[in-house]
Amino acid sequence: MIEKALASEADVAFLDLEDSVAPAEKSVARKNVIRAVNELDWSGKPCAFRVNGLDSGLFYRDLVEILDEVAARIDIVILPKAESATDILKLVAVLKQIEPNSKRIGIEVQIESAKGLIHAPSISAVSARIEAVIFGPGDFAASVGMPSSSIGGRDEWDEHYGSDRWHFALQSILVAARAAGRDAIDGPFADYRDGEGFRASCLKARALGYDGKWCIHPSQISIANEVFTPSADEVRWANEVIAAYEEAGKEGLGAIAVEGKMIDAASVKMAQRTVEKVKR
Repeated sequence: MIEKALASEADVAFLDLEDSVAPAEKSVARKNVIRAVNELDWSGKPCAFRVNGLDSGLFYRDLVEILDEVAARIDIVILPKAESATDILKLVAVLKQIEPNSKRIGIEVQIESAKGLIHAPSISAVSARIEAVIFGPGDFAASVGMPSSSIGGRDEWDEHYGSDRWHFALQSILVAARAAGRDAIDGPFADYRDGEGFRASCLKARALGYDGKWCIHPSQISIANEVFTPSADEVRWANEVIAAYEEAGKEGLGAIAVEGKMIDAASVKMAQRTVEKVKR
């Protein structure tokens, strides 16, 4: 499974020590992470793994056992269930003691609880090491008492509510991440057989402004890549807007019309963001 993930078209493939690992297998999983880091081909992908949460009693051992062996090769540590800026500082303190002097390991952080959501702005901004802030819908639903039969998916409760039950959490995390200059990543969609539902979930996150989405099955990767990559029409429009506004600037105009739509400085910022995303 790890070999398939590393050979996939996903931008990041991370090794997990947390929820996908049974409690009795945690020690074996650490050894698997070390083997995978040492023996597999990571070219083209950052080397990443997810530790157990700070409240698990496993967090410190996860970090020490793995980083003692392969710290020089690790690019990202993913911290689940972050609930305060102090949680991030605890992780940073351990990283500083173990990582080589020539290496600074990045952090991706998951917001998965009511407390974490309330503190999302301070969590996102507390360390320059943070590269992405990620929504965790499964644990979040449990934290707030939201009934759900599928992690991040659709069920009858959506119909009862009559609107998007995830909107407040997704919007709050996005704003916190953007205010701190971080990427914002939507969490997993557990029903991997529901391709239509997964696409709808990706489109919703993209519409809000998210940079990407976690995939838990290979069949989801192509859909996520398609949705989160600006389309040819979006790129054409962005380039037209930038060119037209630059030309208008030469004539002293601050607002113009392109294809019947008013264009001003804010429009150009959005267009430039699209062009930059395509380049990345």
